[in-house]
Amino acid sequence: MPDTELTRLTIVWSKGTDLALRSHLGAQGLKKGALSRFVEDAVKWRLFDQTVNQARAAFADVPVEELDNLIDEAVTSVRKERHGHPKPRRHK
Repeated sequence: MPDTELTRLTIVWSKGTDLALRSHLGAQGLKKGALSRFVEDAVKWRLFDQTVNQARAAFADVPVEELDNLIDEAVTSVRKERHGHPKPRRHK
């Protein structure tokens, strides 16, 4: 885990989930720390998924072309701020 500051967490879940996860990790040859890394990764992905879904819901009524323009403007602004020159965003 890249963070130097760690915290302990106690979680409660079904015995079936526990056995399934530990069997899965063991089958991959993963050892000490694998469970913590797996849970942390799963939490990060879940948080990302919820953030994406919230953003989709917030912009659901915005026409695609307008949304593309908003994204282009935001990307250009950040690139100017970071690099001093924008690179055009390519549309598929």
